[in-house]
Amino acid sequence: MKKLLIALTLVAGTAATPIALSHLDSTAFHQSYRQSVFALMGANFGPMTSMIKGEIPWNDAMFQGWANDLASVTKLDIGRGFPAGSEGGQTRAKPGIWKNWDDFESKTEDLRTEAEALAVVAASGDKKAILQQFQKTGGSCKSCHDDYKSKDYLN
Repeated sequence: MKKLLIALTLVAGTAATPIALSHLDSTAFHQSYRQSVFALMGANFGPMTSMIKGEIPWNDAMFQGWANDLASVTKLDIGRGFPAGSEGGQTRAKPGIWKNWDDFESKTEDLRTEAEALAVVAASGDKKAILQQFQKTGGSCKSCHDDYKSKDYLN
């Protein structure tokens, strides 16, 4: 029985590999990676925004979790999603990213710093300090969006 289970697992894994890798071409993979990272950032930043606006009840533990996860996500190497040649296709990434790479990297590092600071402040439970750091973190997001994210998809 154990051998049968192992065999079935290997067959299923082997069969699923082409499906999992089917989207890996030189452009779409990178777009998928960066869009996934940014989606995770938004999935953590969004609920914190709602909590700060009073749209959902304040909960220290939930806010802390989102802040910690945001800090973790910002540590991913987003640069892997922006290699030369990945500018085209269905994307909201403005061409300026590739033209001003050092500035983009600097803004990415600012986000990492601010997100980490938010996680630390969130642990304090000091709502005034949390709000101030949340605004700094949001400002670091906005500075990059202003320069490098289109409101509409580009082709």
